[in-house]
Amino acid sequence: MTELGSTLPAPCTSNMAYPCNTTSINVVSLSLACSGLALLMAIFLTKKLRSYERGTPEMNKLCDKIKSGARAFLVTEYKYLTMFVFLVFAVLVIIYTLDPPSNLLSLEDNLDRLDGIRAGGCFIGGALLSASAGWAGMSVATDANVRTTQAADKQGLSVALRVAFTGGAVMGFTVVGLGLAGLSFFFWLMTLNRSVGDLDGSEHAAASLIAAVDSLASFGFGASSIALFARVAGGIYTKAADVGADLVGKVEMDIPEDDPRNPAVIADNVGDNVGDVAGMGADLFESFVGSIIAAATLANGNAVKVALPFWIAGAGIVASLFGFFAVSTKDGANQRQLMFALHKGVISSSVLVLAFSAVIVSQFFPGDQSAEGWKIFACIAIGLIAGILIGQATEYYTSYSFWPTQSITQAGVTGPATVIIQGLGIGMMSCVPPVLIIVATILGCNALSGDYGVAMAAVGMLSTLGVTLATDAYGPIADNAGGIAEMAELEERVRETTDALDALGNTTAATGKGFAIGSAVLTSLSLLTAFKDKAKVDTADIGDPVVLSGVLFGAMLPFLFAALTMLSVQKAAGAIIIEVRRQFATIDGLREGTAEADSDRCVAISTQSSVEEMILPGVYAVLSPLMAGLLIGPKCLTGMLGGAIASGMMLAIMMANAGGAWDNSKKYIEIEGACGGKGTTTHKACVVGDTVGDPFKDTSGPSLNILIKLMSMVSLTAAPIIRGWEDWQFWYWGLLPIGLCVIATILVHHYYWKNTQDIAAPIDDVIKDAPLAKDVETPAAEEVIS
Repeated sequence: MTELGSTLPAPCTSNMAYPCNTTSINVVSLSLACSGLALLMAIFLTKKLRSYERGTPEMNKLCDKIKSGARAFLVTEYKYLTMFVFLVFAVLVIIYTLDPPSNLLSLEDNLDRLDGIRAGGCFIGGALLSASAGWAGMSVATDANVRTTQAADKQGLSVALRVAFTGGAVMGFTVVGLGLAGLSFFFWLMTLNRSVGDLDGSEHAAASLIAAVDSLASFGFGASSIALFARVAGGIYTKAADVGADLVGKVEMDIPEDDPRNPAVIADNVGDNVGDVAGMGADLFESFVGSIIAAATLANGNAVKVALPFWIAGAGIVASLFGFFAVSTKDGANQRQLMFALHKGVISSSVLVLAFSAVIVSQFFPGDQSAEGWKIFACIAIGLIAGILIGQATEYYTSYSFWPTQSITQAGVTGPATVIIQGLGIGMMSCVPPVLIIVATILGCNALSGDYGVAMAAVGMLSTLGVTLATDAYGPIADNAGGIAEMAELEERVRETTDALDALGNTTAATGKGFAIGSAVLTSLSLLTAFKDKAKVDTADIGDPVVLSGVLFGAMLPFLFAALTMLSVQKAAGAIIIEVRRQFATIDGLREGTAEADSDRCVAISTQSSVEEMILPGVYAVLSPLMAGLLIGPKCLTGMLGGAIASGMMLAIMMANAGGAWDNSKKYIEIEGACGGKGTTTHKACVVGDTVGDPFKDTSGPSLNILIKLMSMVSLTAAPIIRGWEDWQFWYWGLLPIGLCVIATILVHHYYWKNTQDIAAPIDDVIKDAPLAKDVETPAAEEVIS
């Protein structure tokens, strides 16, 4: 049974006045209003974006190809995910109908058989809203790219930055709007028929709140599932196309990046949207709602503490609105000035959210409770500052304005091997500042307000997500704009403008990934704490062999996950390489530019390969916590989550930052003319480093933070099932997820892995066989658009 105590935790006790006697709808009133404001802002920005010109017919044709390819991919991906979502929905409904989690609460009238429907409904809601956020953001981003190119051509750098940032802001406000609206609505829905409408501070009302918040774990589970598959599949898609296009186009054929003669260029630009827009949006959607769920869970039925994360998140949306309008720059700005233009938006929104938080805390914690309130406010401020500092540290290690990335370029003088060595060293070194910042945040917030303080630090860090995500989603829009400028054969000055925006986008993308990783660690730690409470794990002694075994198993999982995604990129890129070589060998005039490449074929291959390759990592991520929890017990699962969080954070930071630094070391040569400029042996060495770094920064690294959040959310959802179990007590139930993993591995190997093609085969054999080239159907782009 949940320990409620004789009274509710401070500041709420029985019969106290507002805010302790508030109603359930008032708990989420501000968050509902602010989420509506965010969605209105997204609509306003979409209309504003459409007021900018689209450009020439050739530019529009290229834009439409990118958009149709991105939509075709998401349609295919969502078909697969629909089956998964309804399967999990059925499992949750059956399990929690037969054994309602509310029977763990102290009030008999809270036990009912609707818990299964509640859990299943929340899961569907989280999955649907996460997928909707990704779709909406992708749709706008694929429309903003051509408008950014046109602005760079006709109006200069300042307007082009504003157009690209507007497109990214639509993604940011859509994510926070849908996330907060959905979470607030489902919270209110989960309180219905639980107890009386007024939360008067009694144990009955507290038990009702606890049961309602417990149901929200399934909402987070649904969001996490979509985020994982979207990030993995999108990452495999974008990097398979990118690596294939670079290796055949730039290295073998010696043609420029984004050259229209390269059949994989459209697929490469499509990948930027499905991976870095839809994938990142789903990732941070899950972090955003996960941090609120963790804080509300750790509130333990306290009405004020349950309401606080909802209100802080709502205040963050208002602050982000002001931050958006603070972003501007001038024509001819260098990289530092462009970065400062984006920093103005983040910093101004951060200052405002601190002011709003102070007002909210002063109202929620009056009189004698003010001391506790200001401690929680300090945790919010610490989390917000920690997010900014992690972003600054990531920028230092990945921007070519600073020594780390410049040192990789200089290492290229002696060849690609030293580029790889230097990049790995920089990536490993870049782990130090974020780890120190996160450790200081955890220790400081724990000292101030315990586990709830740590959870509120995560809420504070993500409170300005509306503008923070805009700076991240801006990157692939700028990258696409450069690709369209190159493929449409616009003047060199246009490409120079888009290259400056693209280089900035590489840094903001790396900064966004560092921010996502830091917030994921805080969120996962809070979810782990909530799991311990729900599963009744009093202690987890690291000297206990069961716990230590869980730690070791959990620490291995991020490496397994990263390996699977890296190998998937290699396999999918191999298929692209074969197809691009085949087209250059068989299409007369393609090399000379007198014939048109069949880009739809590469889009189809990338779509099929990425969807196939996402299955096994997703299965392992979902079933691993169930294997440890059901087979051994909750103590082992606690250790597993701790090990996964620790190793996952290190590996994610190293891979994301090393990849970003490799990418910008190449940009340093191409934009600033370092080490002799383009075409030199140093440039070719850095191109190799960039190719290695692509799956590091855009596939494996970003997927790891979703992995640790998903495993934490699955564990929290399953906590009522294994609550109070002793080690090995019901070990036979653990054979079920183990068997499912074995079956999935065998099926994936039989249908997908054993069909790997020989990249080194002579071109005549490739032309003769070309299995993917003749077997893969081209997406019906027109049907998708209609």
